[in-house]
Order: sequence, then structure tokens, then C-alpha cells
Amino acid sequence: MTLPAEETAAETIARVHRDEWARVVAVLTRRFGDLDIAEEMAADAFAVAVERWPTDGVPPNPGAWITTTANRRAIDRLRRESRRNDKQKQAQMLYDDKPPEPPNALEDSAFEDGAMEDDRLRLIFICCHPALAMEARIALTLRMVGGLTVSEIAHAFLVQEATIGRRITRAKAKIKAAKIPYRVPSAEDLLARTSGVLAVLFLIFNEGYLASDPGKEAVRSDLTLEAIRLTRLLQALLPSDGEVAGLLALMLLTEARRPARVSASGELVTLDEQDRGAWDAALIAEGHALVRERLAAVSAGQGRPGRYQILAAINAVHTSASDVRDTDWSQVVALYDQLAGIDPSPIVALNRAVALAELDGPEVALAVVDKLDLDGYHAYHAARADLLRRLGRSAAARAAYEKAIGLAGNTAEVAYLTRRRDQLGPN
Repeated sequence: MTLPAEETAAETIARVHRDEWARVVAVLTRRFGDLDIAEEMAADAFAVAVERWPTDGVPPNPGAWITTTANRRAIDRLRRESRRNDKQKQAQMLYDDKPPEPPNALEDSAFEDGAMEDDRLRLIFICCHPALAMEARIALTLRMVGGLTVSEIAHAFLVQEATIGRRITRAKAKIKAAKIPYRVPSAEDLLARTSGVLAVLFLIFNEGYLASDPGKEAVRSDLTLEAIRLTRLLQALLPSDGEVAGLLALMLLTEARRPARVSASGELVTLDEQDRGAWDAALIAEGHALVRERLAAVSAGQGRPGRYQILAAINAVHTSASDVRDTDWSQVVALYDQLAGIDPSPIVALNRAVALAELDGPEVALAVVDKLDLDGYHAYHAARADLLRRLGRSAAARAAYEKAIGLAGNTAEVAYLTRRRDQLGPN
């Protein structure tokens, strides 16, 4: 059955927007040096496509058509502005159709050692610049790189559109005022700056996966899938970066379990109780392949595994077991020991203790957990409650469940903790 031309054009526009938005914005940003112009003209070009393509037909190279249209409209805009505020020289340069020399041409030439110069990579680094507040980085990345509308971002984070709009506007103004360069960081700064970009992408993913506000659904797939898409883009641009591959693997292996994470009644289903047949086998296979590649690289002496690579390896162990009883808990504990060496946080210690309970028993694990300073963290109290329950200390377990319920962030988790509390017998 042939779809109507309008529907075919609409589907094409949606695909091109998803695939090409970041590239179009990045190209315009490099050429005109202004994020506002880049964003507005890219949006304008897609609006023109919505108007013309259903009747004129989809052009042979839709991405190039969008870029050319956005470029011409940006030139027209600057020409109009030049008449008002004495920018005639700049406009003339643009109308000569010769892009200005990049302001960091000498710095750009320093990337012959293999650091990427892709326009989209530059865009990601400027959106995730450490001079911006983390909330601003997240909003700006989702808008400029992801192509989400202000309304979509506001809906995802349950805040007012005006709030997101202000964050984006202020971030762009700060970039302009501080003259933050539109470039890939220098080779010596690339590792540290990439870590900052990964932190932004991980926070976007976690906002979807660990929905933290009361009333949110347990998993926001719109955000988790967008974070995966952006991380795929970054991995394509930085294919030799182990931590980028590690984060992508971690996201894929976590996302693979999403279909089994919440029951039909809306209750959280923990890893040990999940229907493993419902996991996404394709995502697991892809995640495992990335982990194996990183293990081979490390074995070949190509760097040491970082936080995301180790977390991905832990998830690979869990998703390799067809049954929770087949989990290699000694390997999980060993990986947490390795993680603690680079991230000696109490949360890592808590997760290690949960795995330790499967090896040495709940009493040994509880002794570790009780030394941690995590009283405001719901997962700490949930872990204590489970260990106490396994030791038959029902009254103490009930109190721990109550604390966990009071701190839990979404209704699915509250439902699970409430059921476990109510299943406790008398002490």
C-alpha cells in the first residue's frame, strides 16, 4: 500500500530532523559564530520543508537542502541587520559566499594527532562547556544537539517552558559574553572535557531511567533513548575513547532490561525477579560486544578502564546470566573493588556490599552497610531493609523499609517497597 505523498514527506522530515539537526546547527554555528542564528535558521529551514516538500516533493539530498536553505536565510537575516546596525562589511563577506576564516585556525591545525574536528563534536563541547551550570548544559545539549523543542525538554523535566527557555537563553548569552571558542578542546584538555560531556549524557539518561520526582513514571523512555542516540553520535565522533564506548555499553545494557523493570500493575521489579526473557536481546548483544572490545583493548595495553567501562562490565556480568542464580558474584565484587579504586564513594561501597551479600551472606554485608554515611539515600535504606529481612530481623527491616519509602522517588519504587514491608512477619 502506497502512503500518501503528504505522509511520506512528513515521515522524511521527521527522519531528517532526527538525523541531520545537529549537523545543520553545527555547520551554521561554525559559519556564523552565533548559536541563536544557527538554531533559529535551522528551525526555519525545517518549517519551510514542512510547507514545500508535500507539494514540491522531497529533494534528492534532504540534509543538504535543509543546510542550504538555513544558510541562505541566515545570510538574508544578517543582510537585513547590517542595514540597521552598520554590519555591511560582514554581510558583504557572506554574500560573496566565502565562509570567514575560523577564529581558531591556528589551534585547529594542532589536531593533526587525531583529535576530531567534526562540527557536531565542536557543538557538543560548547553545549557542555564547564563554564555553564549543569542544568544549562543539559537543556542546551538537548536543544542544540538533540533537536528537542523547548516544550519537549520542559515536559521531560516537568518544569515550565519559560524556565527551560531562560536556561537556554542564558547559556547562549554566557557563551557569547565569555567568548567561549567553538572548537574541540586541545589535545591535553580533551580527556577532561570529554568526561564532562559524558557526565551530561549520563545525567540525561538517569533522569529518564531513575525518574526522581514524585508522580513520574518509573522509566522515561523518551529521555533514555535520546541519551543513547546522543552517546552513539559521540562514539562515532570519538571511536577510540574507551569511556565513551563504556557509557554507551552501560546505557544499552540498562535500557535492554527496561521491558521487565516495571510490572503490569506499575510496581518496580528488581533485577533478581525480572523476566529475563523479556530483555532486549539485540541491545544486550550490542552492549556485550562493546564491553568485549574494551576488554581486548585494555588487555592490549591501550589504556586503563574508567568508571563507565567498569560499570558496563558489571552490567555485562548480570546480563550474561540466564538466571540470577547463575550470576558470577565473585566477578561482580572484583569489578566493584576495581571501581572503588577510582571512585571510592559510599554509593559504590553500598553496591559492592549488595553483591558481597551473595558471596559471604547478609550479615557480612550488613556490617559494611552500617558503616556508610548515606542516611538521606533511599537505596541505602532499601538495601539495609533487605539484608535485615534475610536475617529475620523483621522489626528493624520494617523501620528501614519505612525510611526507604519516605525517600523513594517514584510510585513504582514506592509500590515495591511497600509490598516488601507488608510481607514481613512478626519479629
